[in-house]
Amino acid sequence: MKYTKATNYALHTVAYMIKHGKTDNLNLQTLANHFNISATYLSKILTQLVKAGLVQSTSGVNGGYVLKKKIEDISFMDVIKATEGTGALFECELHEDDNCRILKVMEEAENVIETFLQNKKIYEVVQCTQHNNHISKE
Repeated sequence: MKYTKATNYALHTVAYMIKHGKTDNLNLQTLANHFNISATYLSKILTQLVKAGLVQSTSGVNGGYVLKKKIEDISFMDVIKATEGTGALFECELHEDDNCRILKVMEEAENVIETFLQNKKIYEVVQCTQHNNHISKE
């Protein structure tokens, strides 16, 4: 299983936004510069996060992006679904009936992964990183 680069950038962007606080309105160019990617590409990713209800965009001089959901509620799976969609990872092409045993195993594995990623919150990883950085400076 491999996630797209868009998912990678989306997860890191949400983590960056969590680290900088819910009230900070981050502009597109600041975010693009931080990740060293084109603003056009990042804009498409942010549009997916906006459509998923994870991020809110504001236009204008002081416009930008801010988290819309509470940080405690944003899971890895929320961001992955926003960028990858909700389709199954594996589809059995060799059996026409619903009794494909390989498909059953693959669906079970996908369910385990999805449950794990739904229960894992991004803010927990950000807090852990910030805590470890604080400890290493002392």
